[in-house]
Amino acid sequence: MGDTFLTIKQASEGFYSEKRSKFLAFAHHVESVDEVKEIVGSYRKKFYDARHVCYAYMLGAERLLFRANDDGEPSSTAGKPILGQINSRELTDVLVVVVRYYGGVNLGTSGLIVAYRTAASEALDTATVETRLVEERITIAFSYAAMNDVMRVVKDLLPRVVAQQFDNTCSMTLSIRQSMAAELSRRLTGIASIADELPTD
Repeated sequence: MGDTFLTIKQASEGFYSEKRSKFLAFAHHVESVDEVKEIVGSYRKKFYDARHVCYAYMLGAERLLFRANDDGEPSSTAGKPILGQINSRELTDVLVVVVRYYGGVNLGTSGLIVAYRTAASEALDTATVETRLVEERITIAFSYAAMNDVMRVVKDLLPRVVAQQFDNTCSMTLSIRQSMAAELSRRLTGIASIADELPTD
């Protein structure tokens, strides 16, 4: 289906060691760049004595917002291999951070790529992957007299009720999987006493 995506359910960890260098990997479910910055910042503080804190993330159901950060490692030897592991699993709304403690022996570019890729893979392998729905929100305003008709549509199509207010004029914000949004909108606008129907972000 075009209105589903894969992500991870909760945080998970991985570990890789090569020539005394240690690579600690952490995978997180994230939904915004601000959340990414906050988590990466917390790892920089926690592992303040580490040589590098590299990361990559992918955001959004369409998987168009992403970034890979090498944090001082040779270009494309850290962030890109981490991002590659997210991509190979077709995941999104995911951040993977890999913290490196330098062991005194240089690994070379190919060795670094293997290390960051393997550490990221270990973290994602232990994560619980789940399928989530791409949802659209629709806000409707209607008269109290139309309540039963509106609730019948809600009962039929089972959108998630995000917010509701019942007064002389009532309103509801509903969230439904993208593929059913047009049907929900059509059914609601078909109710004669609805005063307004507005799609929102």
